[in-house]
Amino acid sequence: MADTEETGQEQSLFEAPPMGEQERMVEAVLFASADPVTVADLTARMPHGSDPAEALVRLRKRYEGRGVRVVKVGDAWAVRTAPDLGFLMHKEVVETRKLSRAAIETLAIIAYHQPVTRSEIEEIRGVAVSRGTVDLLIELEWIRFGRRRMTPGRPVTFVVTQGFLDHFGLESARDLPGLKELRAAGLLDNRRPPGAGLGEDDDEDIGDEDQEDLFEED
Repeated sequence: MADTEETGQEQSLFEAPPMGEQERMVEAVLFASADPVTVADLTARMPHGSDPAEALVRLRKRYEGRGVRVVKVGDAWAVRTAPDLGFLMHKEVVETRKLSRAAIETLAIIAYHQPVTRSEIEEIRGVAVSRGTVDLLIELEWIRFGRRRMTPGRPVTFVVTQGFLDHFGLESARDLPGLKELRAAGLLDNRRPPGAGLGEDDDEDIGDEDQEDLFEED
């Protein structure tokens, strides 16, 4: 009992910083961090009694209409360039290669149907999915292994990562574009029906040693 009272007295000696100061602390951490930061991370860093969740709400509002904004990425937070100013950053990014159509289709299926197994991906695409395609997406940290299905064989499932959401500026998978937008982008066109034969260009022929072929040169 005495220990409890003593602890309570110690905690009462330290008041939480003013909310304005808490906003500055959150702002500093977000700007200094290369990866999105969770509320739990902020709580562990900030003085006792701080309310980083409230500070984030206030900070997000303060950055509305500015060149950068405070955005939610999954269950974490980050400072990112305003979407309408993204064109200013083009000179800072060098894009020499892009994902192959097979990799893009596989990624899109996982994003829209997660958690999804390899066999389910193949059923939707109508062609086999090479190990190289999946390995590449895992290496990019855009997908990860999910829970195993409670079905015969207990197949592993795949889900998208927080890194995927961050890269595409999404708060959650619910913010993915609709099917019309995907068709307009050409991601759902010319798909073979389930059971169709594999063509010579399909990724079933891609081995681990040919992972570079998963990229197409510009």
